[in-house]
Amino acid sequence: MPLGFICRALHVAICPRREIVEPAVYAAEVGVRIPIWSTGFFAAMLLSIATLPLVAEHWWHRNLNKLLVSVVLGLPVLIFLLVQNATGEIAHAAEEYFAFIVLLGSLFIISGGILVEGDIRATPTVNTGFMALGALLASFMGTTGASMLLIRPLLRTNSERRFTIHTPIFFIFLVSNVGGLLTPLGDPPLFLGYLRGVPFEWTFRLWKEWAFVIAILLAIYFVMDARAYSRERPGDLARDFRDVEPLRVRGLWNLVWLAGVVLAVAFLNEKYIGHWARYFVREWVMIAMALLSWVTTPKLYREKQRFNFEPIAEVAALFIGIFITMIPALMLLEEKGAELGLVHPWQFFLGTGILSAFLDNAPTYLTFFSMAQGAAEHLQSLYPGIPTVQGIPENILAGISLGAVFMGAMSYIGNGPNFMVKAIAESCGYRMPSFFGYMKWSFLVLGPIFAAAVLLFLV
Repeated sequence: MPLGFICRALHVAICPRREIVEPAVYAAEVGVRIPIWSTGFFAAMLLSIATLPLVAEHWWHRNLNKLLVSVVLGLPVLIFLLVQNATGEIAHAAEEYFAFIVLLGSLFIISGGILVEGDIRATPTVNTGFMALGALLASFMGTTGASMLLIRPLLRTNSERRFTIHTPIFFIFLVSNVGGLLTPLGDPPLFLGYLRGVPFEWTFRLWKEWAFVIAILLAIYFVMDARAYSRERPGDLARDFRDVEPLRVRGLWNLVWLAGVVLAVAFLNEKYIGHWARYFVREWVMIAMALLSWVTTPKLYREKQRFNFEPIAEVAALFIGIFITMIPALMLLEEKGAELGLVHPWQFFLGTGILSAFLDNAPTYLTFFSMAQGAAEHLQSLYPGIPTVQGIPENILAGISLGAVFMGAMSYIGNGPNFMVKAIAESCGYRMPSFFGYMKWSFLVLGPIFAAAVLLFLV
């Protein structure tokens, strides 16, 4: 069933039926003619992100090459839209891209100024506490920020132990993905939803789903780590006890700048400041917070945690191509969404989730968000008593949001921080599983938990 409707989604987005579109469809909002070929660049962009790290790892490692792919695939779409005089669509995509990069960049810079030093005992209780703290912080400083803040202290704490492979894997599950569900700051797809009109506070209604999955993952991790701890050699445990250094947190001024970003996202929008929001007041405040963080944080703090701009440069290089190439696909999905037959929250969860696992969860979220808006009237008729958000019934939007955030953890390429945590763990001497080895972990651990969450909250 999931494979069937996902295939239909791709079929409509990339290759609409001739009886529906002969030879092209029209975007009523701007009068732009959308030929079939224009949506193929978005599919090519997503497939590049999914496959090039596997087949051309060294070439793909350079951010300049990622930007090259974005330019090669995005330029034909941009020229086509300009020829069709779709300047409004281009301007809207540019505004979203700017806001998206400013948010991620500011969180990245501010979190990079908070240095956690020390080496405490690597007991199951301590490690589970790291995971729980990271899962909570992820919603307020972003999955990338929380991951970069805590992964090195956690790995350093466990450096004396031998049986630790499960620790960075569960860290990806909890901190780099699932923990970011509660606010638009937490995960890129939710911020894109916020830019499309989803209220800042709306994701707080998903706290039950968040708590359910987090609690089960923490319990499983504690049991696994306790078993692994019991197998450690006495000499390693003695060294872990002997090498204890109290934890010290430096750069705490950055919490003030972080609070500034949170308040800017929550309140500097049209709801509170009216037409002034058009002048990117929110984004300029976030940039100011990032600059204050950079100026007030001693250089040594960033050097100690090997801070550099490569991760955020990678995001900027890839998403400029994504934001351009997805314009025609989103326009088609808004127009043809009702034809896909997706009507239940669990269907949107599976559709969004399965594609998020193997592509990037941010554009996948927007794809299904637009699809739901395209079928808004039909969905509202099926759920007449349920409030709507941007025309989408809340239970449907919940399915899309949960699928994008939760199932971004199913593979290394589902969410940006996944590969970053993998690379840091390997640089610290951890032997991380291969691409498919990681997926074995994710399917065995996350699969049953997500199935239970669907049955409890989306059926």
